[in-house]
Amino acid sequence: MMMRKMHLESLLFSSSFILLTLTTIISAQLSPIQSPPTTPTATTPPTAAPISQPTPPTATAPAPGFNTIPLVPTTPSGAPTPTITVPKGPIIDIVQILTKAKRFSVLIRLLKTTQLVNQLNSQLVGTSSGGLTLFAPEDSAFSKLKPGFLNSLTDRQKVELLQFHSLSSAIAISNFDTLTNPVQTQAGDDPQRLQLNVTTYGGSQVNMATGAVNATVTGTVYSDNKLAIYQVDKVLVPLDLVLPAKSPAPAPGLAKGLPKSAKGNSTTAADDSGSDAGDNDDNKALPTDASSAVESVKVNVVVAVAFVAAIML
Repeated sequence: MMMRKMHLESLLFSSSFILLTLTTIISAQLSPIQSPPTTPTATTPPTAAPISQPTPPTATAPAPGFNTIPLVPTTPSGAPTPTITVPKGPIIDIVQILTKAKRFSVLIRLLKTTQLVNQLNSQLVGTSSGGLTLFAPEDSAFSKLKPGFLNSLTDRQKVELLQFHSLSSAIAISNFDTLTNPVQTQAGDDPQRLQLNVTTYGGSQVNMATGAVNATVTGTVYSDNKLAIYQVDKVLVPLDLVLPAKSPAPAPGLAKGLPKSAKGNSTTAADDSGSDAGDNDDNKALPTDASSAVESVKVNVVVAVAFVAAIML
């Protein structure tokens, strides 16, 4: 009985030792305790910070009524080159630009009828050209002219009128204050009959005076480094088309070439005209020669009377 009891105790002790050993091994394997795996979730990409747009520079406020946006924009420099072969000619056509603006039909007709547009387009070709500035009166500006004014002009005067609206260089609207008055146009350099005075205000408002009219630049039609077209509210009529025509100067050497007889006749005619004028004006004093002649006649009369009286006595 004692042996059986001891056997049981020995078996319990062995079982307890084995259980303790297993517990120690399992605890070593599970340390440290790991959190159970979780189902992976899609990560949200970080929100990108908004890109701040650069603030454009503040432009000078334009004058009231002045349109700073060109009516006809320039062609982008990066435009693809057409594959169709185009005949060589002016890169820029002024008539096409004015046609796209849709308010210069009278000016277009004048440019075509006088054929001046060919000359203006040719000025835009070549690197040596300084460009061109054109002041373009809109159709409403021509309606302000005196009725029949354009029809009264000769072909030469129409060309002069158009040339008076053009300068031989491309002037930016911000550079008009650098011009010297009177501004020389393509019509000529007569400072009295072809004067054009430009006045700027605030760098964007441009007024022009010709002596006959006062006009204002109301907007930009087209602008690049070779051509600048500005819209004006009045036709720039020069004084040359308003003042009386210049009288022709006398032919030089006309008096010197006259023969002596002709000179004498002219002197005699002058004397005759002078004597006629004296007959018509009794209040004028007689010339010295005429006075002496009258005195001589009086003396002769007195002598004759005395002689007759002596005979009768």
